[in-house]
Amino acid sequence: MTAERVNPPGLAPAAGFSHAVVATGTRLVFLAGQTALDGDGKIVGDTLPEQFTRALGNLLTALRAAGGTPADLARVTVYATDVAAYRAHARELGRVWRDLAGRDYPAMAVVQVVRLWDEEAMVELDGFALLP
Repeated sequence: MTAERVNPPGLAPAAGFSHAVVATGTRLVFLAGQTALDGDGKIVGDTLPEQFTRALGNLLTALRAAGGTPADLARVTVYATDVAAYRAHARELGRVWRDLAGRDYPAMAVVQVVRLWDEEAMVELDGFALLP
């Protein structure tokens, strides 16, 4: 599998994401939305960074179970109930991303939503990956 990150000079600098990812692989893995649910199905974490850490960890757990690694992620969408809070914590969330997933950033988007399935959830991540 190859994943070429494309960040054209005519676009704003990509910080924590890639503008495009050209991926070639043999297996496509679709990752369901993951929130900060623990193994008992309860939302854990009282802050956005705590919930983001758990949600990303859950997404990566599903990816690893499918045979992938964070570098295989081609696209991730973040659904946040408060984009202003997400922006306010951007540096901390970026550190969490780098600690758990590294610096091979997928194409990403952050979308504000009214609420998520679990009312206590502040953030949800889904995406897809290309595996060799």
